[in-house]
Amino acid sequence: MFKDKDKILSAAMIALGIVILGFCLKGGIDNFVNKDRVITVKGLAEMQVPANKVTWPIVTKEMGNNLQALYTTVNAKNSAIVAFLKQNGIDEKEISVNAPQVYDRDANDYQSTRSTDRYNVTSVITVTSTQVDKVRGIIAKQGELLNQGIAIVQSYENDIAYEYTSFNEIKPKMMDEAIENAKKTAQQFADKSGSKLNKIEHADQGVFTIENRDANTPYIKNLRVVSTITYSLKN
Repeated sequence: MFKDKDKILSAAMIALGIVILGFCLKGGIDNFVNKDRVITVKGLAEMQVPANKVTWPIVTKEMGNNLQALYTTVNAKNSAIVAFLKQNGIDEKEISVNAPQVYDRDANDYQSTRSTDRYNVTSVITVTSTQVDKVRGIIAKQGELLNQGIAIVQSYENDIAYEYTSFNEIKPKMMDEAIENAKKTAQQFADKSGSKLNKIEHADQGVFTIENRDANTPYIKNLRVVSTITYSLKN
């Protein structure tokens, strides 16, 4: 009698084992079938912000044959420019007067003819400020220096530069927006394919760029974040 009970118990355990094995095999097959069912999408977030830092090189040039006279003229004009800046609200610590650069035409071996003016002196005063709107207003008024006989020279090498330096402060918010947009795109794909969106398999925080909004408004910056995210899909 005990032997019969042992046989029944053994058979029951074998049957249970077969059932469990069946579920395991089914789960394994499902995982194998679904392991390549993924979708990779990109999420975009953009924002326009005003620049919060400006660097304005103020370039003047003087030409002549007498270095001492040129030195006196350059110093006088630099003093006038600094005074103009201070009168318009620029702090002294935001102003940097660079050493003048002297070009001697007669010392140029490639100069075929002698020039009337031997020396060409370039002076650069740099304004570096977070008062972007104020500096822009002064730039618009720089023509007032002409009344003092001071001509500001346009130079591609010393162009006005606008920057946005607080990107790290708004980066998390933009990342969240980019991820949310990526999820919406993935969800649309899953709905169309009759699947359900599952967990994130891989995420790339993406590329961050800061560019001028356009050529005419370099003081407005366009921030852009593109994230790449891979989701798995399930039935």
